[in-house]
Amino acid sequence: MITLITTVHVVVCVFLILVILLQAGKGGGMGAAFGGAGAQTVFGGRGAQTFLGKITAGAAAVFMLTSLALAYQSSRSVSEIDREAPAPAPFQAPAAPGPGGAAPQAPAAPATPAPAPAPGK
Repeated sequence: MITLITTVHVVVCVFLILVILLQAGKGGGMGAAFGGAGAQTVFGGRGAQTFLGKITAGAAAVFMLTSLALAYQSSRSVSEIDREAPAPAPFQAPAAPGPGGAAPQAPAAPATPAPAPAPGK
């Protein structure tokens, strides 16, 4: 189920990017907000929504729903993992020193062999 939702989410994401990039810009950008010739369109009514605008709204709604579904599934799976995890092992103190008060030592590393003499000498 999670694989299907993830696949739909990625496809809708790419589709949403393409649809948004296909749309034409409205007005003159920031210049219109400061009294440019297109200032009436910034503060006026939008008029009828275009076909690409309706597709964008639908894709955005599907994107939000799949995002919520994935977040819910992710939080459920994490809580299930926390419930199934075994309890951590209790702390164990280090071993007590051996007889004579000294801690046991590891065996010494073997010595490296001496280099062989050069031939002909």
